[in-house]
Amino acid sequence: MAATYPLVKFHFQVDWGGTKIGFTEVTGLDVETEVVEYRHGASPEYSKIKMPGMQKFSNITLKRGTFKGDNELFEWWNSVSLNTIERRNITISLLNENHEPVVTWKVKNAWPTKIQSTDLKADGNEVAIESMEIVHEGLMIQNE
Repeated sequence: MAATYPLVKFHFQVDWGGTKIGFTEVTGLDVETEVVEYRHGASPEYSKIKMPGMQKFSNITLKRGTFKGDNELFEWWNSVSLNTIERRNITISLLNENHEPVVTWKVKNAWPTKIQSTDLKADGNEVAIESMEIVHEGLMIQNE
């Protein structure tokens, strides 16, 4: 009988509008259902009932190495004009050893709310990393 192991998290891809971009880290792939509390005055219970309310999505942070002449993140950031910005649907896929998606996160109507350039350090020995924080209007998770 073959052993079954959990999926590893280091093999993934990010796709927006047909462009696959390599990132070193993706965080914020969570969704929360807010709680609505209610109690009417004639209730025989002396506590509130709790009902599921609206869903709330975390901002997603994407980090990647900084490459000379690659301005794609900044071009998206600079697309803001007169209170509008280009919104994109983004697909984040965890891949198996055959580079096939096994878990997929589909992000709806995303746009960048924050861009962060790399920090600089004279005695550092790390890769320059830039990051983008995006907001969105929905996250659907599919476990293939």
